Amino acid sequence: MRVAELSKRTGVAVPTIKYYLREGLLPPGELTSPNQARYGEEHVRRLKLVRALIDVGGLSIAAVRDVLETMADSDESMYEVLGTVQRNLGADLPAGDGEAYEKASRIAYELIERREWQVKTGAPQLEVLTAALATLVELQGEDLLELLDAYAEASERIAEVDIDYTRRGDGRAGAVERMVIGTVVGDAILSALRRLAHENEAARRLRSG
Repeated sequence: MRVAELSKRTGVAVPTIKYYLREGLLPPGELTSPNQARYGEEHVRRLKLVRALIDVGGLSIAAVRDVLETMADSDESMYEVLGTVQRNLGADLPAGDGEAYEKASRIAYELIERREWQVKTGAPQLEVLTAALATLVELQGEDLLELLDAYAEASERIAEVDIDYTRRGDGRAGAVERMVIGTVVGDAILSALRRLAHENEAARRLRSG
């Protein structure tokens, strides 16, 4: 297919597709003339993945390139690929300090140890958790900390489902792509489901009050 058809199939504007080609986010098409190229289904699939990473995951072009390069590296383990995705999904947070942050860091590490989770020191999402807990401490919402283990237990079950989904992929490439999609899109799905469940519980238990 020509680039115009690729645009029609994916809903991505032609100038944007050309930009992604220049940035290396899409592999080049098969040249049919000096100024014309032909694209296939692999370009459709890759373009949709790129859009998901940007639109749903909120990744920058540089972060998307990092994820795609790691996905393509056959020497990288699935664990390392997941680490790259998680790193790029992490919020850019300033270095924490102060009493609240120190307390939050202690709470986070105690949770990891209590749940016997295998997590690297300085993992991006651990920093995100610590920053969130520090905010909680500062807002004097520490009673919410009592729910941490319940949240962690639910997250363990979700992680099991995620990894099972990943392992259904066709070969390493398919598994890696499933993991990236499941992590990026899954975050958005879980956030939406939680809010819908809140609405349902509120309607069920609070409306009559």
